[in-house]
Amino acid sequence: MNEAKQIHRDLMNAILPVLPRAIYGDIRRVVTLAWAVTGLCRKGTVRLSAWAAELTRSAHYAASRVRRFARWLHNPAIDPARWSPPLVRAALIDWTPGSRAYVALDTTVLAPFVLIRAALIDRGRAIPLAWRALRRTSALVSFEAYQPVLDQVGAILPAGVSITLLGDRGCWHERLIQYAGQHHWHYRLRMTGDTLIPRQRQATKAVDQLRPPRGQAHFYPDVRRFGSGIGPVHLALATPIDQPHDPWYSVSDEPTDVQTLDEFSLRFAIEENFLDDTSGGFQVQTNELETPEALERLFLILAIATLHCTSIGMGSSARRCVAGSIPIGIAA
Repeated sequence: MNEAKQIHRDLMNAILPVLPRAIYGDIRRVVTLAWAVTGLCRKGTVRLSAWAAELTRSAHYAASRVRRFARWLHNPAIDPARWSPPLVRAALIDWTPGSRAYVALDTTVLAPFVLIRAALIDRGRAIPLAWRALRRTSALVSFEAYQPVLDQVGAILPAGVSITLLGDRGCWHERLIQYAGQHHWHYRLRMTGDTLIPRQRQATKAVDQLRPPRGQAHFYPDVRRFGSGIGPVHLALATPIDQPHDPWYSVSDEPTDVQTLDEFSLRFAIEENFLDDTSGGFQVQTNELETPEALERLFLILAIATLHCTSIGMGSSARRCVAGSIPIGIAA
């Protein structure tokens, strides 16, 4: 058995026990998905012609094999929001109530689309949990646009897990803080420099006016109003030595200290994840898909490939792992 067939068989053995038939319906959809992940992992690109080269030669012509993947990506019966959760839950089987999950929320532009993604940050890696594609050219999206992604995260992660949401300035919104409070999530969110900070017995200032000197951090407890009455919240403001012109203005639901900044820095793993998908790896920006729904299915393939490879890597370094198995349990 060649390597491609072995990877495909391992993926089928990993996916079928945890993905209900009510979700995939036709077994051929899972077979094609496993070949797509195999092609992506072996060829390192989203080009369908490259995937087709890995496919068992059941079709005589390469064009037929490419069309097989194209039909899968454009199949309205395949809903990534239903396919992904059972696979992620299987990977998180070892997580117990009380574990803390750091979830990063971010966006990236893949013209003419923008992708919103939430990822679990674990051991320096970002594991995609939920995503949504929209037809637009700006990475700035409304709370209404990314709320469905947050809803999916809450439904995927095991019950009793303590969620800490990490978000950059593009996701900064007062309604996000309200949402986190309603769902009992913690948060470390980066504010924009023009966010107004009322201070007791002092004039209201923009947070940029409170920027600490280079290499220092300042912490402000119990800030009770952000213009429209949210709080109390806690601030952690820092000016990195290596990037003094890009200060960190973080707001937290819990008292802040240096650890708050360390926790916020975990979100940079999702930027590395986007880099793996684009110029640093799979070149997803070269896709020629014409609908956001097809792009979401492409990111389902990318997400399963990431989960598959990460699980193997973690299993190799931390515990005995059956080669190719997705549901090994990513440790909390």
